[in-house]
Amino acid sequence: MNAAVRVVIADDERMVRTALRVILDAEPDLEVVGEASTGAEAVSVVRAERPDVVLMDVRMPEIDGIRATEQIIAGMAEPPRIVVVTTFENDSYVYDALRVGAAGFLLKRAAAEELVSAVRLVARSDSLLYPAAVRGLAAEHARHRPPVAPPWVARLTEREAEVLRLVATGLTNAEIAARMGVGPATVKTHVAAVLAKSGARDRTQAVILAYESGFVRAG
Repeated sequence: MNAAVRVVIADDERMVRTALRVILDAEPDLEVVGEASTGAEAVSVVRAERPDVVLMDVRMPEIDGIRATEQIIAGMAEPPRIVVVTTFENDSYVYDALRVGAAGFLLKRAAAEELVSAVRLVARSDSLLYPAAVRGLAAEHARHRPPVAPPWVARLTEREAEVLRLVATGLTNAEIAARMGVGPATVKTHVAAVLAKSGARDRTQAVILAYESGFVRAG
């Protein structure tokens, strides 16, 4: 059997943490290994427990979820996948968190099955969590800044560029492979090359960079 996905919950409301723990611990393949009530505590708990996934409230005392996300990613050789939890999907905090490396976001009003599905999905890391919403956020913020094509865009091969465009639509590796008529392993190689050249930590950050650079245009 595969090991359970280890999760840390960071939220300043105890009732929220308890509710999330009850939902996740009820699943045989998920295990909550720690909780935090502040951003600073979240950083400490994550470094100690080394979970696979972190559910991170964006608004917390001491340091907010964005700074906590940034510190976790910068301070660990193999940081966990971080999902920011928010009340509003168009919150500027969400976009800032995605820019610094969060793998996605989850609305506080999400149903229990959405929460469980989200944790499992980001743990696999082969697709975007709520791709339409991520694209919408990226496109909206790209409209308010002039696109600046960084050097990495010119270094993409034709195949890598095609893969990045398809990743930006929210397709999984298997779906991209079917679209391009190649094997999933080939797509995985191309995705890895895109991440390496762009400096993106994961697919979500690659999509953000693709929009900000003008490589993918809004609309």
